[in-house]
Amino acid sequence: MNTSTGGVSVLSGLTGAEVSAQIQAGHTNRAATPHGRTTGEILRSNIFTVFNAILAVAVVIVLLVGQWQDAVFGVVLIFNTAIGTIAEIRAKRVLDNVAILDAPTARVIRDGEGVTIPAQDIVLGDLVEVKLGDQIPVDGRVAHTENLRVDESILTGESDALYKHTGDKVLSGSAVVAGSALVEANRIGPDSYANQLAAQVRSYRKVRSELADGIDYILTRLSWIIVPLALLVMFSQLRAHGSVGEAIDSGQWKPAVVLGVAAVVGMIPQGLVLLTSMNFAVAGAKLARRGAIVQELPAVEVLARVDTLCLDKTGTLTTGAMAVRYLDDDGKPLDTAERSALAALCADRGNATAEALDDYVRTLPEQDDLPTCDYAAFDSTRKFGSIRVGETTYALGAPDVLLAGDEVARARGIAAEGYRVVAFASAAAHESAGAARPDFQLRVLIVIGEELRPDAHETFAYLTEQGIRLLVISGDHPATAGAVAANVGIADGHPRVRDARSLPYPARETPTDAERAELAAALKDVDVLGRVTPEQKRDIVLALQSEEHVVGMTGDGVNDSLALKEADLGIAMDNGARATKAVARLVLLSGKFSVLPHVLAEGRRVMANMERVSALFLTKTMYAILLAVATSGLAFTYPFLPRHLTIIGSLSIGIPAFVLALAPNTRRYRPGFLRRVVSLAAPAGAVIAVAVLVVQGLALDPPFALTREQAFAATMLTTLIIALTLLGLFCQPLTTSAGRPTWRAGLLAAMVAAVLAILAIPPLRRFAALDLPSWQGWGLVIGVGAVGAILVWRLSHRTRVRNGDGAPTIKG
Repeated sequence: MNTSTGGVSVLSGLTGAEVSAQIQAGHTNRAATPHGRTTGEILRSNIFTVFNAILAVAVVIVLLVGQWQDAVFGVVLIFNTAIGTIAEIRAKRVLDNVAILDAPTARVIRDGEGVTIPAQDIVLGDLVEVKLGDQIPVDGRVAHTENLRVDESILTGESDALYKHTGDKVLSGSAVVAGSALVEANRIGPDSYANQLAAQVRSYRKVRSELADGIDYILTRLSWIIVPLALLVMFSQLRAHGSVGEAIDSGQWKPAVVLGVAAVVGMIPQGLVLLTSMNFAVAGAKLARRGAIVQELPAVEVLARVDTLCLDKTGTLTTGAMAVRYLDDDGKPLDTAERSALAALCADRGNATAEALDDYVRTLPEQDDLPTCDYAAFDSTRKFGSIRVGETTYALGAPDVLLAGDEVARARGIAAEGYRVVAFASAAAHESAGAARPDFQLRVLIVIGEELRPDAHETFAYLTEQGIRLLVISGDHPATAGAVAANVGIADGHPRVRDARSLPYPARETPTDAERAELAAALKDVDVLGRVTPEQKRDIVLALQSEEHVVGMTGDGVNDSLALKEADLGIAMDNGARATKAVARLVLLSGKFSVLPHVLAEGRRVMANMERVSALFLTKTMYAILLAVATSGLAFTYPFLPRHLTIIGSLSIGIPAFVLALAPNTRRYRPGFLRRVVSLAAPAGAVIAVAVLVVQGLALDPPFALTREQAFAATMLTTLIIALTLLGLFCQPLTTSAGRPTWRAGLLAAMVAAVLAILAIPPLRRFAALDLPSWQGWGLVIGVGAVGAILVWRLSHRTRVRNGDGAPTIKG
């Protein structure tokens, strides 16, 4: 780490030669910007996947040896790849633009003169001038100060501005709110606190989505068996025509290859990934209209799973502004002269306290323009300001300076509850003349606190009712954070408060598993933590996650960015720091907490509905795998062409699943998504596979004696009968309490009508390669289909009841 050169004069700063030496040594304020993965790497990772390769090869094969109608499944491949790529590139661009230091230029003292230079050209040992409104561009030591006050809340969470004296340290990224100073730069560039924080924030991390993880798990396992099964199906289809050589000589290898591709198409739940992304996108659009911007689509799901929500205080529970909470005046209202004096003392709005007082005074009855004189502005040395109105001198300032005895104890008691207390006192003008500290008498104690977000109390009550634990982690004093938490109803207004400095271990770069477990145990009996550092906030989130909690984090300052990044769901306020909004998954416009219940509802809808439609997709995967194995072992012709599976998938799964996925659903999140989906899909898929094999085995022989093309139609129609029955189960309820059909009944009827249209309209029938079976064949289709439908209905209904999903929770 860089250290100061030490030979700096407060008046002259570095010489030109010293600056040149530091530049040659590389000791400048330039910080390399890590950009993570390049756009090319993102494209390659999304395009060159195992499944894309399998589907792309399948499309090429069908186009070469089959008919283009059998290759329409390739459209889904393009959409899936595009959605994933666009989402990751968008996230990369947001993170690349993360910056904590916004000051483009700085004023430094060199060779005894002030010069303005680009902030990145500051060198080690430079004297940097900072004044009101500036952002400090380097870490350094105060070499000279004129009442410097610094707001470090963006970095540390401490809401009160701090006075800095000669020799004190200041951090890059903090803001000057009063006074001015010369700061000697001793940590710059990549070594400065702001740039170190930004470097950690910029790394990319995907949202942990149970839906996406479950689907990825399924696809990964499928990738192990798809290619071997497809080759096995092709080989078995060649053997069905005699020897492999005979099939190749007779040209029968082409249909065999197409049927092998059909097995691949059937096994891949192609539309499931696409539907999940589209469902997330629709939910994101709905939330945007309510004032919540979802920056990564899977984040919609996560709040439905969050069981612990960590909350910063300043700018999150509060608006960040100060407000007068009440006057402790012993029941004696201020008279006209007192109101006029108070208005004059805070009219300069020189700091947050004065702003809060001025806003409050403007709400009081109108003051008279009384003659005032001997005005002395607030001074940090004596800690009060004063003004004379007529024969009375009024003062506004620190209670322990203006008051004595019981009155000071009274003020300290109020301050212990987390409030800022200001004394308004008076003294006779002749008594105060020339006195260093007049003998003031208390007129009123003004109690100031941070302004609470108006919707916080109601929102937190709702979240608590929904079983979500609320944990306040703040850089402020524990008493202050506890008071605010109580006021917004955390822990029913009686939060358990602890100082983070007493936690089991100090914040470190990489805590061990044992240390995280110890920290998690220490957090179990706490509702509010004060004096939490940015690194501790991150470690608290990680410790909670190590206990299998799904953690959300809300914040607005850079000090929250590390925790926001590690949380399962980071939520930032729109008025927060740019870096904070960049790493958050969700940004609340106008800081409205009242949006969170809507986010929760959308997440629940997505999770519950996607669980239902996932079972439909995986049922098709299940029977496709079983059919591939069975037809290979029994030397049957594979029962479907690729286009047959596309039609079955579209009418019994794809189109209705898209509609059902967008339906209202208020069911609470339950862990175990993948287990429940497989428990539904496995028996339904087995029934369909057995039904298809029965039809396939009987169709070509008397008394049915169907042609090969009619057998294809029979297996497709049998599958549709059972699959549409399963769809009917997931479309419940089909009628309202008044007995009228619901829109779900209309959806099911539309899919049945589409099947009938394909059968009845010759061009559609030719596109689908359907040769209608004889009457005997129809009897076989209806008989086997009806038995299969009854079995699927009973097995699936029983499984849904066992999974706790027997009664529909969808709103009709």
